[in-house]
Amino acid sequence: MKSMPVAPIADLRVAQLIDANLDRAREGLRVVEDWCRFGLDREDLVVTLKDWRQRLGRHHHDSYKQARSTATDQGIGLSHPAQQERHEPWHVVAANCARVQEALRVLEEFARQPDPQLAASAAEIRYGLYDLEVTVLQANTGKKRRQQLQTCNLCLITTSQSDLANNDLLRTVSAALVAGIDMVQYRNKEASDLQRLTQAKELASLCRKHGALFIVNDRIDLALAVDADGVHLGQDDLPTDVARGLIGSERLLGRSTQFLAQLQKAEAEGCDYLGVGPVNSTATKPERQPIGLAYIKEASKATQLPWFAIGGINISNLEAVRQAGAKRIAVVGAIMNSQDPAATSLQLLEALR
Repeated sequence: MKSMPVAPIADLRVAQLIDANLDRAREGLRVVEDWCRFGLDREDLVVTLKDWRQRLGRHHHDSYKQARSTATDQGIGLSHPAQQERHEPWHVVAANCARVQEALRVLEEFARQPDPQLAASAAEIRYGLYDLEVTVLQANTGKKRRQQLQTCNLCLITTSQSDLANNDLLRTVSAALVAGIDMVQYRNKEASDLQRLTQAKELASLCRKHGALFIVNDRIDLALAVDADGVHLGQDDLPTDVARGLIGSERLLGRSTQFLAQLQKAEAEGCDYLGVGPVNSTATKPERQPIGLAYIKEASKATQLPWFAIGGINISNLEAVRQAGAKRIAVVGAIMNSQDPAATSLQLLEALR
């Protein structure tokens, strides 16, 4: 809808103020829009931001521009030390969202009488930006998680509490993280919900301290409760679309697969990474027949997604798994049952490199 022209505002100061804040709002929206376009590849967000920018442009009448006087503007060139602290793209995005919101609020207040159409548009866009900012920052978090996932080559999966006392669990995982493990999956089929929640919180905190990804096995509710980086599901767990609807697009979603058709289905459904196995028989799932190295060879040619070979892998058989095409592995007993989990983690990491 085309904005109706407005009569020149009698108070030149108000016209200058409206002009300056229209500039600020449109410029800030363009910064956020370009990050959504080039940084996040989110066409849906770009469309919304572009529409807001164009709407404000239609309200930017010549009478406001003609009131502009940069020569007498005492605020030109002013900066703040906080501007030097924006070291990450999301810092820039957050700062520009705030800049736009502030400018729109000024427009609402000062344009309410002389230009009610502009005031109404400013209010509508401001409230819309509050929600869009959250979406942008969540998408940024998801992008960072997926970038980090690409660099992970060793995932530690924990054992049940019955196998390991809580303090031993934390010490073992901590030692592995210090050694360089960059992904931990919390798996506990036997503890109570309260025990799981306590352990998951402590492990999530450890992973954040060491900059490692923290994944929860099966339990989406638990993953959300501790703000985990993602959830890993088996073939009998929730369908991918249902799980994605619950965890959102910013968290990682992994799926275990035992043969090629399952792998292809998981990839088509939008999983972020895959488990491939069990390669060998394993105490974790003794009922599961090992698939050997044939499926590893198939997986290495069938998908571009990150995938982890799993199932009875240790330092003695790792080379064969690597020769079959695996670049990433997930282990349980090799580290959790080790007398020296830090040394074992280093051995595995070095072998994978």
